[in-house]
Formats: sequence, C-alpha cells, structure tokens
Amino acid sequence: MKYPKTMEFHPSQIPIIRTFSIPDEKAASESAAEMLKLGFENQKGGYKVLMPKQEKLAKRIGFTITTEINYGLRKQNQDRNLRYWTYHHDEKNYAIVLISGKVFDELGL
Repeated sequence: MKYPKTMEFHPSQIPIIRTFSIPDEKAASESAAEMLKLGFENQKGGYKVLMPKQEKLAKRIGFTITTEINYGLRKQNQDRNLRYWTYHHDEKNYAIVLISGKVFDELGL
C-alpha cells in the first residue's frame, strides 16, 4: 500500500508579505477585503492570519476568510488556485497561511 506524500515543510517557512491579527468575524471580513485588494498572484509570498485560540471563534474566522477571498477572486475573474494551512502558531493563537498556488510552486517548497 502506498501512502500519500507527507508535508516536507511547515507553513511558517513560507515568506509572509503581511500578517493580519484578527480578533473577531468583523475584522476577518475587513482583512479578507484587504488581501483581495493587495492581490495574491503578483506577490512573492503569502499572508498570515493570526486568530485567538478559541476553537469555535477560530473556525468562524477561518471560514469567513477563506469564503470571502474565494468569492472575491471569483467576482474579480481572478485565479482561485489558493493554498492554505492552519496550524498552532503559539500559546495564544492559531494561524492560517494563504498563498497563490502559482506563487507557492515558484517558491519550490
């Protein structure tokens, strides 16, 4: 039986263009809009979103971010090939790292 390839890097190795600290869902919407404004494909790295380590709140923030970015990219007729990872950032925060699939491939991670 062949197992899937394991992740050979940690998302924290991705170059970060900007970090968003998001305490609630309203800030998640605002941050998603800002990421859309800055763009994904023309960058040399990704975005990091820091969320409180409260599971229900973090899930809502993560859902808001990913859904609004996906919808915004579709609305702007842009490539929606995004990659993202969620992980334990530190004692107080979860983190999501979002990056264009094309940019990720160019980094060779």
